[in-house]
Parts: sequence; C-alpha cells; structure tokens
Amino acid sequence: MRRFLTLLGRELGSAFHQPLAYIVLFFFLLITGFNFHAGVSLLNKSAGSTTMVEAFFNTVYFWFAFVLVFPLITMRVFAEEAKLGTIETLMTAPVRDGQVVFAKYFGALFFYLILWVPSLLYFYFFQVTTAMSAAGAAGSYLGAYSMLILIGMLYTAIGCLASALTDNQIVAAVIAFAGILALFFLGLLTLFLPGAGPFVRELTYYFSPIQHMMDFSRGIFDTRPVVFYLSSTLLVLFAVFQIFK
Repeated sequence: MRRFLTLLGRELGSAFHQPLAYIVLFFFLLITGFNFHAGVSLLNKSAGSTTMVEAFFNTVYFWFAFVLVFPLITMRVFAEEAKLGTIETLMTAPVRDGQVVFAKYFGALFFYLILWVPSLLYFYFFQVTTAMSAAGAAGSYLGAYSMLILIGMLYTAIGCLASALTDNQIVAAVIAFAGILALFFLGLLTLFLPGAGPFVRELTYYFSPIQHMMDFSRGIFDTRPVVFYLSSTLLVLFAVFQIFK
C-alpha cells in the first residue's frame, strides 16, 4: 500500500505541475459555468417539474465538456512516460505492474473528480440566492454524482488504455476521443433506428450515459448501469495491465 500511495502521489504531483492541468481546469469551469447559467435561464423561462440538478446534468453543454475532458487528462498518463523512456525504469522498479497501472489510473480519476467540486458550489449558491431547492430530493444529488463517478471511471480507463497504446500524446487523445465517442453514440442507436425492436432498445439502454444520467439525476436508481460501468472499467484496466505485463 505504501508503494502504491507513493506512486499515486507522484502522479498527482506530476499532473498539477503541468500547465495543461490548469488550462483544462479553466476552460472546464468556463463551460460548466455557462451550462449552469443556461440551466437557470431554462428554469426561468418554463415552469415545470424539472429541477436545477436535472437541468445541469442533462444539457448539450454538459455532455460536450464531459466527453472532451477525458482525452485531455489521460493522454499523457502512459504516453509521456513512453516518450521519455521512463516507463521501462518504472516497470522494472521494485513495484508491481498493477500498482503502477492503478496509481496512474486513480491519479487521472482524482483530477477528473476535482473538476466537478465547484459544481457543488453552484447548487449551494442557487439555493441561497433563490431560497429554492436545487433538487427534488437528496437522492437526486446522490444519483447524479454517483453516475458522474461511474461514467467517469469507465471513460478514464478508456483514456488510460489509449495512452498505453502509443508514445504520442496527441495520438492517444485522438484514440481516446474516438473510443469514448463511439461508446457514447452507441447509446443513441435508437435515435437512428426508430423502428428498432424492444431487444435493441433494451441493449441500447446499457450503453446510454444520457439515459442513465437522466434517470439517476431524478433519483431513480437502477443497478444495471452500476454493474455495467464497474465491470467495463475493470475489463479495460485489465487490458491496460496486459499491455505492460
């Protein structure tokens, strides 16, 4: 455990010493801030049952920032080490390959989670300013942020896999973006096949982050997406481990 924590600290220190980290943080906050403003404007224009939490986590702006951020935060995880030639030294050090993989993965995942911390302040100030609840119930907060973590775990793993396949950070970012985008649009298959049968619709639901987020942000919990994201994350990380085994 001590070695893993040392490797994790190394990854976090390296991430926050990169100018790219602060550039990503700045533009991410800019887009999510605009997304929050758009959600408030939507609630002002139309009186309905939609809550602020639902409006925030189910817009085009949200998904644009969400999908785009993973290639940026994972492209250097393994690719930079491979380019500098330090990956061989790291893998031959007295640490297990799994510790290296998990340390790099959780380092990138931690940075991803840091990006979403300010969104909690958005909802707090919304409630203070309007004297209204940003969610219908506490389950909406729990559901939305649980899904945020679960989807983030899988997409971060895909980004790490892409970074492990090449020593070029740009190529890693492109591969990660293509893989995440393909998986994302797989969940929208029923939009392109309106006449699809119940089996295709049910299958598409498993791959639909939009539907999962929509349900969970309403406080509707379903164990199927949880199992899907956890098992898929482990599968992708196993593939990363096999590359360096």
